[in-house]
Amino acid sequence: MMRCAVRGGGAHVVIGERRSPSSSPGSGRSVVRMSEGRGGLCCGGVRSRAADLAGLEMGRPSAGAAGLFRSPRYGRVRATASADPEDIPSDKLQAKSSGSVLPYVGVACLGAILFGYHLGVVNGALEYLSKDLGIAENAVLQGWVVSTTLAGATVGSFTGGALADKLGRTRTFILDAIPLAVGAFLSATAQDVRTMIIGRLLAGIGIGISSALVPLYISEISPTEIRGALGTINQLFICIGILAALVAGLPLAQNPAWWRTMFGISVVPSILLALGMAVSPESPRWLFQQGKISQAEAAIKKLYGKEKVTEVMYDLKASGQGSNEPDASWFDLFSKRYWKIVSVGAALFLLQQLAGINAVVYYSTSVFRSAGIASDVAASALVGAANVFGTMIASSLMDKQGRKSLLITSFSGMAASMLLLSLSFTWKALAPYSGTLAVVGTVLYVLSFALGAGPVPALLLPEIFASRIRAKAVALSMGMHWVSNFFIGLYFLSVVNKFGISTVYLGFASVCALAVLYIAGNVVETKGRSLEEIERELSPPNKADANAFLVSDQ
Repeated sequence: MMRCAVRGGGAHVVIGERRSPSSSPGSGRSVVRMSEGRGGLCCGGVRSRAADLAGLEMGRPSAGAAGLFRSPRYGRVRATASADPEDIPSDKLQAKSSGSVLPYVGVACLGAILFGYHLGVVNGALEYLSKDLGIAENAVLQGWVVSTTLAGATVGSFTGGALADKLGRTRTFILDAIPLAVGAFLSATAQDVRTMIIGRLLAGIGIGISSALVPLYISEISPTEIRGALGTINQLFICIGILAALVAGLPLAQNPAWWRTMFGISVVPSILLALGMAVSPESPRWLFQQGKISQAEAAIKKLYGKEKVTEVMYDLKASGQGSNEPDASWFDLFSKRYWKIVSVGAALFLLQQLAGINAVVYYSTSVFRSAGIASDVAASALVGAANVFGTMIASSLMDKQGRKSLLITSFSGMAASMLLLSLSFTWKALAPYSGTLAVVGTVLYVLSFALGAGPVPALLLPEIFASRIRAKAVALSMGMHWVSNFFIGLYFLSVVNKFGISTVYLGFASVCALAVLYIAGNVVETKGRSLEEIERELSPPNKADANAFLVSDQ
């Protein structure tokens, strides 16, 4: 056994390798031991201070110690005070997965499609259902038909977190399918406005639950190396759901009663969501948190293959998720231990909405008309296509460029686009080109939004929240999204009438600029890190665990 120990004020590292008598060099099991002291340490060119252990990164040694540390190519072993790396054999490290999470991500994304579809379906159908239900002359009741869904979504987003913690992710999905299907059915068969509003409220509760649950489930079952790309799929399918609602409205001109079919269509994916989740594996992280070890191993085997069970279970044990800490309450989110991280999540969604995305979408029809594009469908299709295209680009870059850099790039592009939009309405020198510039500014804004501000918050939040608060913290952040969305939709036109669209767009540009500064100073990069690794860094159980954690500096 090779040993290397350097002591300085109490700190020491012991590196070695255990072999059975019959083993060959390079086989056996690797050992890493570390204890904290006051001084520095140095061994073979690897150095650190006790206070900087959280930033220590070690490369891959040669020959027999090949399994000791992992380079970026071979992966890394993360050690904490709560787990001994001797518990995991070196031949099990970085085992190739024989499973696939894609089918289960696809099932979860049915919730994202329904999210987008229920938001978009009322836009084309409102005029026709208003005539059938006798509210064509009542703008207040029409507003209730539209906004009740947002109110329901706010309730659903808070409810979903508690249900996901208590029942598990897959059972909550199955339960969520009930208000989604019943709400769609009531809307499709409504003979009066009261039934329609009840249906829209139930559908809103359903999409509120799924808005928090879909990114949560995807983040917890996705492999680290592709978690960013898979997480972005959530936003992509929301966009696809909105486009599907637009396409579903095309027959309305020839068949005014088609609006009932438009609402009824969404019953099908609701049922498929329930059936799909009935055979999908539960989140291994939730199962482990509940102490259901054997079930967690079975879920890992189903998701990644039996080769990955040892490695993933080691990571879960090392993260301290199996501690005796009780499930978090809502009050825990505001504790000193978690509040900083929770506030970042809430702030990201607040900035996302205050940056003006929904206002731009709401006003895009008027902007395009000023440029000579009279077709509402063409305007909506162009904005929707820009959103989908930008999200696809973000998906390909998420695990390469990282979440933080995409957020900064996105909000910077949104600020520049908003400034261009504001100038196109007020600068007399640009008057001959105002229509064209307005269209260009709108499309660039939506593209910039889709590149980061749209998909990243829903992906980043489940990554930075500790396992015991993850569901409730995501629900709280999504609640902020729905509340701010509701008030912006309610007061946007009034603010425009009072201050003018140019001033409002200039205000949005200022919010985007502030968002860049906030993200640069408060958001951490999570690219390439497992959920357990992120949790140990951001929400350690105690100071000793924080100092013992080895984290790579991305």
